[in-house]
Amino acid sequence: MAFSKAGKNRGVQIVLRGFLFCFSKLDILYIKCYNFLKAKGDITVGKFDGVLICTDLDGTLYRNDKTISKENRDAIEYFKQEGGFFTFITGRMPYYSMDAYNNVNPNVPFGCINGGGLYDGEADKYVWNCEMSHDVCDVIEAVDKNVPSAGIQVCLFDKTYFSKESDTTEGFRLVTGIPHLVCPYREVTEPIGKIIFCSGSEDTIFSVEKTLKSHPKAYEFDFIRSERSLFEILPKGVNKGLALEKLVAYLGVDPRKTVAVGDYNNDIGMFKVAAVGVAVANACKDAKDAADFVTVSNEEHAIAQVIADIENKKYGF
Repeated sequence: MAFSKAGKNRGVQIVLRGFLFCFSKLDILYIKCYNFLKAKGDITVGKFDGVLICTDLDGTLYRNDKTISKENRDAIEYFKQEGGFFTFITGRMPYYSMDAYNNVNPNVPFGCINGGGLYDGEADKYVWNCEMSHDVCDVIEAVDKNVPSAGIQVCLFDKTYFSKESDTTEGFRLVTGIPHLVCPYREVTEPIGKIIFCSGSEDTIFSVEKTLKSHPKAYEFDFIRSERSLFEILPKGVNKGLALEKLVAYLGVDPRKTVAVGDYNNDIGMFKVAAVGVAVANACKDAKDAADFVTVSNEEHAIAQVIADIENKKYGF
């Protein structure tokens, strides 16, 4: 970032510059000060000034082996140094998103719970979240009785309860590293973020979906298939697009300079809200159909490619 009026309030500008850009985690107050100075014409900024990228994690930023390529990490750092805002919006809860957070160091809060929360990793707290009604237990019970092979997870804002085991729950714990806490769903009293049903059987997942959508209380909630083996209940109106809307408002950035990148059905909500939706080449058909562009796969440094495309004005800003 270079200052356009070198002699004007130079000391104040240098201090603000240090606060704003020497640290990877930006406080909202500093962002607003930065936007104010920019609007006044006191500063000029990097080539990605004000552009917000929100990416999915699994199947998008992550390679198939759950690592982030050096090419992606280097491109993300370059993007941030040139004034861009980078973060992710994931179906994961914050307590098993911190590996990703520490790997890429988002400079704004990240979205979690498939759009049900925004989390400030530096302050270690939610800046916004959406609680689910405990009436959801009636809907869970219908699946419990009619699809007994489906596993049941009750995701709170600070932990997950495994209310019922399935063929995939142990593997889920191994991948995420979360502890095996057990509590029947009817006995949960804490605020609930979302419900996950899990099974390695395609037929079981379809049965879960059918049971949920035919329930008399289905209109009170939203449902999403977040992975091949996972089907979720979310609070009504919650999706990744809502998290993106909340983040744009929180930061005060221009919604016309937002890019969302993803690979699955639960990313379609943020494709609809972002100015540009980009599906990776390995995305499911529904995600590709909903996106504005299709880029390279998660094995080919997709985020680095998106950043290069922004730099080359492919998306019009």
